[in-house]
Amino acid sequence: MKLSASPLALNLGAFLLLIGLVYTGLMTSDRTTWLMEVTPVILIVPLLLATHKRYPLTPLLYTLIFFHAIILMVGGMYTYAKVPVGFDVQAMLNLSRNPYDKLGHFFQGLVPALAAREILVRGGYVSGRKMTGFLVCCIALAISATYELIEWWAALAMGQGADDFLGTQGDPWDTQSDMFCALLGALFTVFILGRVHQRQLIRLLN
Repeated sequence: MKLSASPLALNLGAFLLLIGLVYTGLMTSDRTTWLMEVTPVILIVPLLLATHKRYPLTPLLYTLIFFHAIILMVGGMYTYAKVPVGFDVQAMLNLSRNPYDKLGHFFQGLVPALAAREILVRGGYVSGRKMTGFLVCCIALAISATYELIEWWAALAMGQGADDFLGTQGDPWDTQSDMFCALLGALFTVFILGRVHQRQLIRLLN
């Protein structure tokens, strides 16, 4: 029996994300920053809907993409440095900055790593668990580095107007810590989610 997300579940998830986009877009005080943050959601969700029948993904991957999209929308609405729950965590752990953006970068490593694993395993592009784990971490880091380059280009183009998009909060090592969080997310995929994901892949393909 094949395991895949049902069309009903997929459409419901897409509908909830659409509501989230509308709500956060209306409630944000900085629509330019919001748009920059949620652009991945706007691009990827229609793509997933269009390819569901031809190339369905595992329920695990669809679920994590859904939660990543929510993280992006909330970060876009408030800007990452000002998300209220981040201030609560900051006070609870006595941190020097709002850590919400690190959650976003953790998922920026976790979700692309899982997607890369799914594509590599299903396509038979690589053999061996260790090599697969190594490659998905490399891909996740490459995506994280590309995003940091986009932030750099935004800073050059917008000047001070890019501060909310960058969300560095005065941290000179923000880029490095962002990529480290992405690496942690990729490693979480490899060592924690790998077995569950493999079982779902087997059921999806059989």
